[in-house]
Amino acid sequence: MHDLRRQALESGKTVSRKARSKNGSPASSRPNSAPSSRAASRSRAVSGANSDEEENGNLSDETSFSTNSIDELLNGDAPDPFTDAWRADLADRIQELIDRKRSSVQGREKCLATYVRTLTAQYAEEDIRGKEGELVAAFLKSIKAEASERETILAMKALAMTVVTSPSDLIYEAVASPLKRVISDSASIPSKAAAVHCLGTCTFFGGASDDEILDNMAYLLEIVASDGAFIEAQDEPTPVVAALEEWGALSTLVDDLAAESEEAAEYFVDQLSSSHPAVQIAAGENIALLYEKSYRSLSEDDGPADSGDLDIVSDPDDIPGVPKLVKNYDAYRRTDVLKDTLSDLATLNTRRLSKKEQKSLRTNFADILDSVEYPTHGPRYQNAISQETGKRYGSRMTVRIHKEGVMRIDKWWKLHRLQALRRVLQSGFVTHYERNPLVFDSLPIMITNDRKTSRDA
Repeated sequence: MHDLRRQALESGKTVSRKARSKNGSPASSRPNSAPSSRAASRSRAVSGANSDEEENGNLSDETSFSTNSIDELLNGDAPDPFTDAWRADLADRIQELIDRKRSSVQGREKCLATYVRTLTAQYAEEDIRGKEGELVAAFLKSIKAEASERETILAMKALAMTVVTSPSDLIYEAVASPLKRVISDSASIPSKAAAVHCLGTCTFFGGASDDEILDNMAYLLEIVASDGAFIEAQDEPTPVVAALEEWGALSTLVDDLAAESEEAAEYFVDQLSSSHPAVQIAAGENIALLYEKSYRSLSEDDGPADSGDLDIVSDPDDIPGVPKLVKNYDAYRRTDVLKDTLSDLATLNTRRLSKKEQKSLRTNFADILDSVEYPTHGPRYQNAISQETGKRYGSRMTVRIHKEGVMRIDKWWKLHRLQALRRVLQSGFVTHYERNPLVFDSLPIMITNDRKTSRDA
């Protein structure tokens, strides 16, 4: 395992006023260690607003790193299966990508699009096994050259699909610097945002060390804190949303965020006043995650619950089976002020936004406020009582897996991982969830015919 220690904040970049006031970087917390291999360890979810390109239909699975809506995410099913001819076609495209002889920009775009489309719809680990190094090298040539915006983004999407399909401990080390150069230096805002997402995916699944995960979280936080100025994208919402989303995904790998929580929460709270709903929602989801991670379940080792030595939180409805939580640290020191802000967003009524945007903000921030007030409550928590069970419904966010199974998303960390996977896999999420062990191990809870099975309860 490589143990490179990179500085996340590179010299010569625009730094926000808040960042300049800080003396040094936050203390390191240790990210979670992996089940099985290092790459598999990184296997561990949707902002409700779209970019203009998505709404106009200009993005497809091949180029998009975004999810259109939470309803689409939760109800998406597997794509129609290909015939067996896809294997031979994929082999031809792989050889074409590696050779690059006399290839044109348009030809490479077409080839990359086919490669991404196939790996999205099929779990093709056996088909690319042993070729990962050559493929990554070919993708990096397109990323570094930036011959066209479409080719650059397609190459980054192909790289992300490759690492999710066939992870390697060596990928992150090879791609981190080229991706950060695109983030910092590209003249294309969509390319910058795609590079942020690709960097997050390769950090998560590509063998980044514990310190590199934390370094990249600090790097992403600087993009957020500077409103994009750190990467020469001042007030551009798309790269800021990307940085917020990838920070949230990577933070699910870190056991203890006590050292990072206060500073990160401060920057996320600042983004709640953004004029872009996608930025506000992504920041709010990270805030909910920070509060969730500041608590842990009460264990027998903690001693008597009524000893007075612990800050214990019980479910306000006293629902049987809901564990008591212990506060490990304060996620944010100005929680009362934060609750007022979240309440305003949860009841927002303005002509500045469309009805769809207002509904999205209200729904998301009602959830976020509820979780900040009651950390036992996850996304889409409902207090309504079921007539069948006599109990409250609780978190009702589920992902349908075909017609027979559902995945329950009752924690914010699960939502962040679901969103991260869906950004890469798009319509192929269900296919990969069923066949790709890396994807399943990232969200290892299934409920099929009302009978739950879990590898990680």
